[in-house]
Amino acid sequence: MSQDFSGKAALVTGASRGIGYGIARELLSRGAAVTITGRKPEACASAAASLAEETGSDRVLAVPGNAGDDAAREEAVTRTVETFGSLDVLVNNTGINPQFGFLMEADLNAVRKIFDVNVVAALGFAQLAWKAWLSEHGGAIVNVASVGGLRSTGVIGAYGASKAALIRLTEELAWQLGPRVRVNAVAPAVVKTKFAEALWSGREEEATQQYPMKRLGTPQDVASLVAFLASDAASWITGETVRVDGGILATGTAG
Repeated sequence: MSQDFSGKAALVTGASRGIGYGIARELLSRGAAVTITGRKPEACASAAASLAEETGSDRVLAVPGNAGDDAAREEAVTRTVETFGSLDVLVNNTGINPQFGFLMEADLNAVRKIFDVNVVAALGFAQLAWKAWLSEHGGAIVNVASVGGLRSTGVIGAYGASKAALIRLTEELAWQLGPRVRVNAVAPAVVKTKFAEALWSGREEEATQQYPMKRLGTPQDVASLVAFLASDAASWITGETVRVDGGILATGTAG
């Protein structure tokens, strides 16, 4: 079974940096045409230019916009199909986490925003991709969840709860969209990105000691798994959430 994406188009949300950027680069390197989204227009355009330079592909499109905005989601899906002629792979990578610590003191507006972007927006992208292409032609959806959605951390509770919801959404969509569309998720532990900086910056050596693999993750670790799940090589895998966590959950903790 092939892991080549030649002739296929992918939409990767939140891909101006970090894990999303790594996923977009991996798919481009395997022959896909890729649309990336990001909140900031300049950062999104810069990322697209860097991706083109790194992969030697001119089939990368930047569509800036907030994932939580209905119109922005619709523009990203519409322009992908118009530009590349299809939308075979959707990667819901966008995630936010403006709330840390004791949930009894959490700002509920921040919690609402977390769920709106991390869960509702993912469903919104899936609905649009389904209507625009996937329902008739098939394809794959991969949601980027988190080990925080599988086990409590005591620190990023609202974020973890939203990722748990995304994992359940993945299973529900896998059932409802099969057999034309496969839907899976990946659950990374701490990956060395700016998004997760608060969890490792200044204490990386200490943080890595919790992991059996004795290092933190990289965007490439996640990107390789996402590409596999989106490819024909995973043609009988759907409804799964695959951990990419350096073994941290095997120790009985979530980092």
